[in-house]
Amino acid sequence: MHSGNFMQQIKFLLQDLGIPLFYAKLVLGILFSFLITFYSIPPILKISLQKNLIDEPGVRSSHLRKIPNLGGIAMFFSLSVCASIFAFELFEIYKFLFASLVILLYIGVMDDIVVMRAYKKLIAQIVVTSLIVIGSDVRIRNFFGLFAIYELNYYVSVFISIFTFIILINAFNLIDGIDGLAGTCSILCSAMFGISYFRLGEYNYPLVVLSGVIIGSVAGFLVYNLSGNNAKKIFMGDTGSMILGFLLAFTAINFIDIFIDKKLPQVPRYYLQSAPAIAMAILILPITDTLNVIIIRLILGKSPFIADRNHIHHSLLDLGLSHKKSTFYIITYFIFIVMVAYFFRHINVNLLLMVILMLGFIGAYIPKLILLLRK
Repeated sequence: MHSGNFMQQIKFLLQDLGIPLFYAKLVLGILFSFLITFYSIPPILKISLQKNLIDEPGVRSSHLRKIPNLGGIAMFFSLSVCASIFAFELFEIYKFLFASLVILLYIGVMDDIVVMRAYKKLIAQIVVTSLIVIGSDVRIRNFFGLFAIYELNYYVSVFISIFTFIILINAFNLIDGIDGLAGTCSILCSAMFGISYFRLGEYNYPLVVLSGVIIGSVAGFLVYNLSGNNAKKIFMGDTGSMILGFLLAFTAINFIDIFIDKKLPQVPRYYLQSAPAIAMAILILPITDTLNVIIIRLILGKSPFIADRNHIHHSLLDLGLSHKKSTFYIITYFIFIVMVAYFFRHINVNLLLMVILMLGFIGAYIPKLILLLRK
């Protein structure tokens, strides 16, 4: 049977039941991606322990025990299966999306098992992001008056888009330092982008489904990552954090792109001048944490690539908070920033961006300030 006919029959069946196809795809996408991750992790845990594929606690590590770190493989498995079934339209529109995810899986697993050299990882990330930016034309085309810049020249647009992808892929990797933080942050970012896409109409429904699949997949992983039972605990590793960073950069750039009038007959027109600032607010946690760490390293005359304990979560752990409490505080503050951005979304885009970044940096320095006062 032809897949098109099969989908038609499912459509008719759902119509008879009075269920719109979109809701069926969204619910099943979330449910199956959760179940696939949830049931894939136990065998990965078993193999990791048998073959000693385990994360050794290092200098900047906030863990004291050896924990398997290949949870990202289960997430990739559920994402690639469920997204290509329930949001298949995306893989038709963005021809290089699947290839990019497979390359990231390979680099991530290599890095989690044998630790790749930073420059090799960077070269691979440039290849992946060039595929999606140049090959699939997923790019930042317009600054909406940010820094008094509007439409971007094609080559400038390509350069800025590749740079944005690489920053976000690595930023998610950097916040993945305590239990639950990168996972919860990814779920919230996906939920916010997903709700925004949903409100922007049917044309964006495949991106809503993708956001749902990311949520389901990460939720299945968090069951183990936040488990109190150390025998069940697993990290997402570089594989998971790079794939999540990549997909969230992809959804963010598409979100900004919606507000550019394409002048196409089938595509509805929206306009929100603060779109880049809103996208920045949703991704504020990895962005400010990364900027903050790079600034501190440069001030101290260190290489920006050398690991240290200057992350927001390290400051909270130094205050004596547990992993779960640190994650809770960071996420609560993050939600506060997004609410501020949403409330003031109609003010000047430059002013809004300044407010968002300022709040982000204040949040990064509050724990450091408390530590200083305690001393």
